[in-house]
Amino acid sequence: MTSEADRKSILDLARRAVIAAASEESIPEVPDEAVFRRSGGAFVTIKKYGNLRGCIGHFTGIGSLGETIIEMAVSAAVRDPRFSPVKPGEVDDLEIDISLLSPMVPSDPEDVIQGVHGVYIRSGFRSGTLLPQVATEAGWDRETFLSHTCLKAGLPPGCWKEKEVELFTYTAEVFSEREKGEKV
Repeated sequence: MTSEADRKSILDLARRAVIAAASEESIPEVPDEAVFRRSGGAFVTIKKYGNLRGCIGHFTGIGSLGETIIEMAVSAAVRDPRFSPVKPGEVDDLEIDISLLSPMVPSDPEDVIQGVHGVYIRSGFRSGTLLPQVATEAGWDRETFLSHTCLKAGLPPGCWKEKEVELFTYTAEVFSEREKGEKV
């Protein structure tokens, strides 16, 4: 578990990276704090008024956690192909969520616990993932969660039942600015 102080530092770094990306300024340097030197995968999710505005992550990380947080925050802000780039005038209306990921493990569909596991599905050249909190936020049961992960990968909704489809699970430590009372 990440300490409250480290969570605050991670959220602050992500916000500074989003602001820099939206303003086309230099991205922040990785702070010299122990939490940023560790490794691991992470997703940065940006919401505007509770609606998804960008979400990009890396399962294993790209160097240190600090480097990963900066790169994923910048990417979520201006490189998520589902959304137009964040503009400077929007930044104050954004809320940032961080998901620090465990390693992925091969799993069977019946092992998936919605709200606990994120799911990564791969078949041929197609793959997709949904973070653990997605099932909870949407109120989905396991089968619906698995089917939506297939759809995210560009595959038919029931593909998770097919033997050639690879299914992996992971967990995430999720925290946000909202729970810290920093953003409304």
